[in-house]
Amino acid sequence: MSGMNKQGRPTSIAGASSVAHETFTGNRALHLEEALLFELDNPGACGVDLDEPAPFTARLGNFERQGRIGLPSVSEPEIVRHYVRLSAKNYSIDAGLYPLGSCTMKHNPRLNEKMARLPGIGDLHPLQPVKTVQGALELMDTLAHWLKELTGMPGVALSPKAGAHGELCGMMAIRAALIARGEDEARSRVLVPESAHGTNPATAALLGYKVDAIPATKEGRVDLEAFKAKLGSDVAAIMLTNPNTCGLFERDIIDIADAVHEAGAYFYCDGANFNAIVGRVRPGDLGVDAMHINLHKTFSTPHGGGGPGAGPVVFSQALAPFAPRPYVVHGPDGFRLVETAEDAKADGTTPFGRMTAFHGQMGMFVRALAYMMSHGSDGLRQVAEDAVLNANYVLASLKDDLSAPFEGPCMHEALFDDHFLKGTGVETLDFAKAMIDEGYHPMTMYFPLVVHGALLIEPTETESKQAVDLFIATLKDLARAAKSNDKERFTGAPYLSPRRRLDETAAARSPVLRWVPPAPKQAAE
Repeated sequence: MSGMNKQGRPTSIAGASSVAHETFTGNRALHLEEALLFELDNPGACGVDLDEPAPFTARLGNFERQGRIGLPSVSEPEIVRHYVRLSAKNYSIDAGLYPLGSCTMKHNPRLNEKMARLPGIGDLHPLQPVKTVQGALELMDTLAHWLKELTGMPGVALSPKAGAHGELCGMMAIRAALIARGEDEARSRVLVPESAHGTNPATAALLGYKVDAIPATKEGRVDLEAFKAKLGSDVAAIMLTNPNTCGLFERDIIDIADAVHEAGAYFYCDGANFNAIVGRVRPGDLGVDAMHINLHKTFSTPHGGGGPGAGPVVFSQALAPFAPRPYVVHGPDGFRLVETAEDAKADGTTPFGRMTAFHGQMGMFVRALAYMMSHGSDGLRQVAEDAVLNANYVLASLKDDLSAPFEGPCMHEALFDDHFLKGTGVETLDFAKAMIDEGYHPMTMYFPLVVHGALLIEPTETESKQAVDLFIATLKDLARAAKSNDKERFTGAPYLSPRRRLDETAAARSPVLRWVPPAPKQAAE
C-alpha cells in the first residue's frame, strides 16, 4: 500500500494523515486556504471608481438606506484571486477522468466553444426582429433536422431547457393527444420501471398521474410479464429509460412498445443515455412516441454545476402535431418562428402551449450542431461504439475485484454493488471518499436504487486507454486494500483534500445557508 502512484502523490496512510509541519498561513504550497468573500470585506475598496452623484432630493422617505447594504467590498485583485483560488478547488473534466454514471461527463471540444462565441451568435437577443436572425433560425432548423434523422422521429421541440424539462414536454404532448381523443380523464396511470431515471416518476406525478412501478428481472431489465399485467384502459403512457439506469439495453423494447400501443397508450422514452446508441439505433424504429435528448450529454455542451443544458424532444407522427410552440418553419420569405396559436392553426398543428418564455438555449444549439458536423455520421456512430467499449473494458477489468450485480456486458456505464465490501467494515461512501485522495471524483453512488450500495461508472468515449487503465488500477488497489482489512485508509478519507470528511447528515438537517458576521468582542470592564 505504500509507495507512489503515477500521479506523484504518496498513497500510504502515514503520508496521507501526517504533515511535516503546520504553516503560518494555513496554506500547503499551492493548496491555498481561502476565506469567505464576506470575510475579505475591506470597506472602501472597490474595483471601479464611481463619481459622487449630483445633488438630489431622496423620495424614499423612511425607506432610505441608513447603512451599508451588507455586501463585501473588495478590490479587483482581491476578487480575481478569490475566485481563481476557489476554482482551483473544483474537480473538472479538464482536470481528470470524471466517472459519474448516467451523466456523460465527457470532454467538450474547444471548437464548439469557439463557435458559440462567434459574433452574431454569442450576442443574439431573443427580441430581435426575425429578419435580423435568419442565420440563427437556419441553424435551429438544421439542428432539428439532424435530431430527427438520428432518432427516426418526424417532429421535434427545441425549447425544453434540460432533461426533466424535456420529460415534462413529452408528457404534456401525450396528455394533449389524450385530451384530443377525449380520454384524458379515463387514462390516469403512468407505468414507470424501477430501472428508470428518478425524474420519470416525478414528472408523471407533477402532471397528476398515478405512478405505477414495474419491477425489474434478476437481469436488471423490465419484467415483461409484470408490465403486461399492469396494462389497461386507464394507462396513459409508459416512461422507460433505454439504455436503462443499470447501464443495460432493454431487449424487449419493441414488444413493450407494441403492447403499449395496443392498449391505446403512448411510449415515452427517457433519452438521457442516447450517448450509448447515437448513430447505432433510431428510437423511432423501436416504437417510441416521445423522447428527450440531453444536448449537454450526447452532444458535448458543458455539463454540471447547475447548467447550462438543453433537452429537445423528438416526437412520433402521432404526437408531432401537439409539440409546443415556438418552432421554426421555412417558407418563401425565409425562416420564421411559429409563436402564436393562430400561427400554429394556420400551419396545421395544435401545440399544447409554450415551455419557455423564448426559444430555447441558443448556445447549446450551436455547440450541439458543431459537434454533429465535426463528427459526421461515422464519427457519431463511433461515439456510441467507444463509449460502450470503454464501459465494458471497465466492467471486465474490475468484475473480479469489485462485484457486478448483473451478468453479461453493459452499455455505456458499468454498474457494481457493495457485495465486494461485505465484512470489511468499509461502505460504499468510504470507498468513494478514498477515491478523492487518489485524485478522482467519485462515481455515482447508491444509484440506481434497485442495486444495494451501487457504484455506477461511466468512462465516456473521450477517455484514452491510458487514462482508463490508471483509473482501473486505482480502484483495484482500493478494493484490495479494503479486503486486506486496511479500514483506516477509508473510514477517515479523504485525508489530502482541502477539507476532511463532512458530517453530511448534520449538513442536510441543519444547513447553514447564510453568513452571519461574528459578534463583536466585549471590552473588558
